[in-house]
Amino acid sequence: MSQARKPYQTGLCKTAANFTALSPLGFIERAASVYPEHIAVIHGSLQRNWRDTYTRSRRLASALQRHGVTAGDTVAVMLPNIPAMVECHFGVPMSGAVLNTLNTRLDPEAIAFMLQHGEARVLITDREFSFTIAPALALLPAPPLVIDVDDAEYDGPGERLGQMEYEDFLAGGDPEFAWQLPADEWDAIALNYTSGTTGNPKGVVYHHRGAYLNAISNIVDWGMPHHAIYLWTLPMFHCNGWCFPWTVAANVGTNVCLRRVDPRLIFELIKQHKVSHYCGAPIVHTMLINAPAECKQGITHPVNCLVAGAAPPSAVIEGMEKLGFNITHVYGLTETYGPAAVCAKQPAWQELDLSSRTERNGRQGVRYTMQHGMTVLDPETMQEVPHDGETMGEIMFRGNLVMKGYLKNEAATAEALAGDWFHTGDLAVIQPDGYVKIKDRSKDVIISGGENISSLEVEDVLCRFPDVIAAAVVALPDPKWGEVPCAFIELREGVSGDEAAVIEHCRAHLARFKVPKRIIFGPIARTSTGKIQKFLLRQQTRASSAIE
Repeated sequence: MSQARKPYQTGLCKTAANFTALSPLGFIERAASVYPEHIAVIHGSLQRNWRDTYTRSRRLASALQRHGVTAGDTVAVMLPNIPAMVECHFGVPMSGAVLNTLNTRLDPEAIAFMLQHGEARVLITDREFSFTIAPALALLPAPPLVIDVDDAEYDGPGERLGQMEYEDFLAGGDPEFAWQLPADEWDAIALNYTSGTTGNPKGVVYHHRGAYLNAISNIVDWGMPHHAIYLWTLPMFHCNGWCFPWTVAANVGTNVCLRRVDPRLIFELIKQHKVSHYCGAPIVHTMLINAPAECKQGITHPVNCLVAGAAPPSAVIEGMEKLGFNITHVYGLTETYGPAAVCAKQPAWQELDLSSRTERNGRQGVRYTMQHGMTVLDPETMQEVPHDGETMGEIMFRGNLVMKGYLKNEAATAEALAGDWFHTGDLAVIQPDGYVKIKDRSKDVIISGGENISSLEVEDVLCRFPDVIAAAVVALPDPKWGEVPCAFIELREGVSGDEAAVIEHCRAHLARFKVPKRIIFGPIARTSTGKIQKFLLRQQTRASSAIE
């Protein structure tokens, strides 16, 4: 016997009047409509309002379409934190294309792989990176259309490589370009490559809905007031700047651009523009803590900062408090649009002493407002671990702040999303108050200065050095970068180690930040079956670090 239809199932249809695809593109249109004169971007002496930023984004979208870019194409950008990078976060998806922000610290081979794997139709690149881009393009059988950005604030070396300059490209676009929201909020908006744990990096695909919701979560979970002034200490290439280009537009705030992280300049901009918010890895905060005393003087307004990753050193949290900055710890991965969890502060913590507050504020915390679920599960049974602060499991997420999947890699996507949860690979416990605390990483990834380094990638390079029998790379605690790679190398009998030669070999094949900072020659601990015991190597590095 069929069940009668409920009254809410009849005559209540989804139409253009009552349903719109969620997309962060609407944020900039609203900002330009409601607050057209409000300053959107500051870059050196340049100040540009939201009306003009919106117009330039529309020009970019129009120009891309006029040069053959169609819906679903990839547009790659190799840019520092400058106005063009803000515009690309809107103009590229307005054209229907997918934005691929490239890590400016990578080597030509990695960049070439990403351009080819992502099938980039257009590459917008800053002159500063021509020394990386030129050899990368030479590796491609069919290079994309290249547009050069010649930033007035950059006076260093580099050359133009493309067919035209960015401003000329924009001039050929329509300022009244009639862009459209995506037909489906599940459509791709961005492509971000991971650092890769087994060979080539994986291309993480974001959808419009997730970008929209994480942008709003940043505002809600950080408690950002309207018209916040945001300083770009975090690279916009990293998880699309944790979705903050879209967050600042939704907030109708101001983007204060920063080409490079310089403590003196950061403090100068904070004072000059009354910067209220910024984000960064522990290394950024460490640099500010250790800056000359005269740089820190004269800040009379509240400054809020986010720090991400594994728990930052207690010295960082304490140092920022002493500086008078309000620091909040967030956690996430490229696959979760950047931060998808926050160590939400409880009012009672303010009554605790500094050491106790530091311990509580150093946890990975609880799910973001717009994330459906975050917990620690036994990866075998997929059951939640007890809230005892001792039982280990794997941190897992589910909800709208999880990627669509990995581009052209269905097997890796299925593995990452097995059991209807995203598997982070981070091992953690749940404490009695429900907050998550990382204890270890199941994927031997080293997080150095906010960047992920694959130990397997470094080991592969080391094993190609003459007379190396085996190599193992683990994290070495570092007061500046948080962690740096430490390499254990086993050589053929009778061969002596040459640390300088090994490091030079690594520099020829790896980005500088991936090169081991310490080389230890000798036998490598193994199990009876010959498997390298990395946990013993980690204990050794921690012990030597403590002694030093």
